[in-house]
Amino acid sequence: MIRKSWYSLPFVFFWFLHLLPVSDAGITNLVFKGCAEQTLEDPSGIYSENLKSLLDSLVSESGRKAFFSTTSGEGQNVMMGLYQCRGDLSDTDCYNCVSKIPDMVEKLCGKVVASRVQLTGCYLRYEIVGFRQVSETELLYKVCGSKKDSYDDGFEERRESAFGMVESDVKNGGDLFYRGSYQSLYVLGQCEGDLGKDDCGDCMKSAEDQAKAECGDSVSAQIYLHKCFISYSFYPERGASSSAESLRQPETQRTIALVVGGFAALGFLIASFLFLKSLLKRKGEKY
Repeated sequence: MIRKSWYSLPFVFFWFLHLLPVSDAGITNLVFKGCAEQTLEDPSGIYSENLKSLLDSLVSESGRKAFFSTTSGEGQNVMMGLYQCRGDLSDTDCYNCVSKIPDMVEKLCGKVVASRVQLTGCYLRYEIVGFRQVSETELLYKVCGSKKDSYDDGFEERRESAFGMVESDVKNGGDLFYRGSYQSLYVLGQCEGDLGKDDCGDCMKSAEDQAKAECGDSVSAQIYLHKCFISYSFYPERGASSSAESLRQPETQRTIALVVGGFAALGFLIASFLFLKSLLKRKGEKY
């Protein structure tokens, strides 16, 4: 008898993660894994066959679509799976990301009734038929960065404005994905491809609330819910005057050195001229 339970997820890792361009961030870096506690009892091997067929179908489609959901098997042996690539990935990058996951699934989770592997650029999840569903807005994983400095006045207001841009765009746009910036605060959000626009907006609002509740005044955060995620990074423009001063200082020192050197050379020439004049005068008096 298969006991239906949700993933056992680690919520203990916190690190600072910049919103780098996809090519720089490494689209196949592991973010987190979600593994069901129940192992897959499969004496006949039918579940393993269905899972392999399912994963092959998902990988095959990933070179053409950013999101795809399908099933494999019949009756009580049906398995459902899907993948989602970030909205700013090309078809080739999407395929390269998704195709890495099947080999990772068993290594990370073993043979279990459901799993989810989240990479930087994509994720893939599967489950057996009848597996207990969870809320679209259930928190799966969070990443909180360092706390803001005292000089970062207006950080909360900027974050609130950036979150509003994400929520508005996913409701009114066409791809359930947004990436942009507002006054040095960079933000990215995406919903699973089978969500409607209004449901996506609601999920994103929940992710925003979770970011504020879980990470507080952290200058960066990533919040992964079951059906959507949001991330942001704040890069305040600080120390501009001191940086400019430090850049000007070597040039100033160089200018002073040239001026001092010029005066020294001029002084040497004058001294040499006076010495030569004195010498010639003494010679004239002698003869």
